[in-house]
Amino acid sequence: MERSGEMNAAAGGGDVQNLHIPSMNTTVKVQESRVHIEASTVAGRLFQRLFRVLFFVHIVLIAILVVFLAVRGLLSAHSHHFHPKKWYPPLLTATACAGIVAFTWQWFTFCNPSRALKAAFWLSPLLTCAVLSVTSASPPAKNTTLISLSIILSTLYSCFLVSGIGGATAVGTVMDTSFILVILASMSWSMHVMKNTLQVTVARIKYLHFASGADLDSRIALRDTIKYSMGSVIIGSVLVPIITVIRGSARAISLIGGGTDEFLFSCADCYSSVAAALVRYGNRWGLVQVGVYNMGFVQASMHTWEMLRRVELEPIIDRDLTGSFCFFCGMAGGAICTLVAGTWTFVVHRSYATEVSIYAFLIGYFMCRIAMAWQQSCVAAYYIAYSESPENPRLDPNNSISHSRISETWSLTII
Repeated sequence: MERSGEMNAAAGGGDVQNLHIPSMNTTVKVQESRVHIEASTVAGRLFQRLFRVLFFVHIVLIAILVVFLAVRGLLSAHSHHFHPKKWYPPLLTATACAGIVAFTWQWFTFCNPSRALKAAFWLSPLLTCAVLSVTSASPPAKNTTLISLSIILSTLYSCFLVSGIGGATAVGTVMDTSFILVILASMSWSMHVMKNTLQVTVARIKYLHFASGADLDSRIALRDTIKYSMGSVIIGSVLVPIITVIRGSARAISLIGGGTDEFLFSCADCYSSVAAALVRYGNRWGLVQVGVYNMGFVQASMHTWEMLRRVELEPIIDRDLTGSFCFFCGMAGGAICTLVAGTWTFVVHRSYATEVSIYAFLIGYFMCRIAMAWQQSCVAAYYIAYSESPENPRLDPNNSISHSRISETWSLTII
């Protein structure tokens, strides 16, 4: 088989895994050896280990801080006129609501993609497009279990962080405000790590399915991601959001600047060039090769971007708004949680309404993004599989796939 080497490289573990190839209606045995590690510099490996250690140390320190703030806040609540019974229940209820909404989005998109996309359109007024989710027709095996575990974990983690935020709010000094910002930054990083871990796992499964028809067990894929690729996932969870914001702001500045002002146009053009250069070193498409080949994140991003440009897919992925669909699903989920927590808090204690609404929105947004990560990873895996082998008949039954066909299949269309 032409891609047997890649299958061996992508299937990690220590035992033999059955890989089913639907088109051949046979089952082949693939010896699972250690995940193939692409050649990388010693500095790159050290950098991954450094970020992995930094992330887990930061989790421990945040846990200690949250416990301290929660205990101190409860002990000093009466002296600082803080009302835990009016602050905690709305936010904890909104957190539970975020889990329910995330499960609902995941189930709705899995069962009926087109209606889910229309629902996202109506629930989020800024959303004007929706993706044609052909990938939903063949989700990875045990995909629901992975997402359910991720949502449950993120719900429990959010409730834990809420206790620390409430403890800091009870005292309300300038230092406590700084603690709240630190906790929120930690939540953002941690939620991105959860989302990208799920994305790398599912992308690896779907890539193997698209490239060779092999079905890899989700548990093995998740185990290998945690064991081998967490350093790259953690680095990507820092770089991708930052580069995405820079690229988005560059596009906005270019639209605002236009050609009306020569100086502003020059600045916008320079900023856009910087943003375009940064994308090459950190993009979400690189997460696919992080999972498949265990590359370092920057190395995978560079290799993936060059590969997409080589097959002239760059203009198409620029127009692909799958990420926007997932973003607006998160916005809709955050808005629902804001309504739940904000309305309750406004009734029982009006002065808490604004801050509780902000926290509820962030929790709802991140949890819904985690629930929708598998959609984004399926689309990314398809693009990468196509860019590596455009003539692969598995990507198109008629073996006549073209850029216009890809655009029609994966890009968003106005409803």
